[in-house]
Amino acid sequence: MHGTINRGGSPRRLGSPLAGRIAGAALTVFSLSIAGTALAGEPTAAPAPAGPRLTGTLGLASQYVSKGVGRSNGEASASGSIELSRNGFYGSLFASSAELSQGSDAELVTTLGYRTTIADFGLDVAVINRDFPGTRAGVDANITEYQADLSGHAGPVSTRFRVNYSADGFASTKEAWWIEFQGGIALDDNTKATAAVGNRTADGGAEYAAWNVGVKRKLPHDLALDLRWYDTDGHSYGDAYEGRLVAALTYSF
Repeated sequence: MHGTINRGGSPRRLGSPLAGRIAGAALTVFSLSIAGTALAGEPTAAPAPAGPRLTGTLGLASQYVSKGVGRSNGEASASGSIELSRNGFYGSLFASSAELSQGSDAELVTTLGYRTTIADFGLDVAVINRDFPGTRAGVDANITEYQADLSGHAGPVSTRFRVNYSADGFASTKEAWWIEFQGGIALDDNTKATAAVGNRTADGGAEYAAWNVGVKRKLPHDLALDLRWYDTDGHSYGDAYEGRLVAALTYSF
């Protein structure tokens, strides 16, 4: 609408078409700014929960070692694993060739667990089932373990403390504990040196301390090479408990 004024003559219009367009544009900008402010004040929707994640590995090692002890009779071993995880919960399956004194020719490990962060520490709790196909009839070859890992950092050093318990172990072994401390430090963006010390106590089974030290190097094409020395103080139990240098190549996907 245009205003008018009468000073004793014909009415005159105030303003011009240009002034009207300027006023209209100003009103439009003002309206958009108000709308934008209102939208900016609205809360942002929370991101949708992450979907399931599937990962896995394929590996080849000069020997298979578990809890510091050789489990492939000094022979090369092949292994593979797959894990499905979501929102901290995970399930995994690991398989490796093996050669144990009771006739076992493989080890299958099924794990159900949960990972979370508390303050600056990572916590991983899991129930683990180990089975040893090929074991002679009459030998108890199924083990259920309960495990907790607490991980963190002390300056540039990464740390992990592990407690593993089983109420009924392999063959004649009953209750058993495995307690391990591991530390590591990055040498560069692709290389990490780690060392670990563990101790096993068991009712009716071998009791020993074990340690290892080695270097893991990330390679192109999702490969990694680990070179590690393993040893125990239980050499009297047999060759499986003696020192050994193990090279392992792993492909991750």
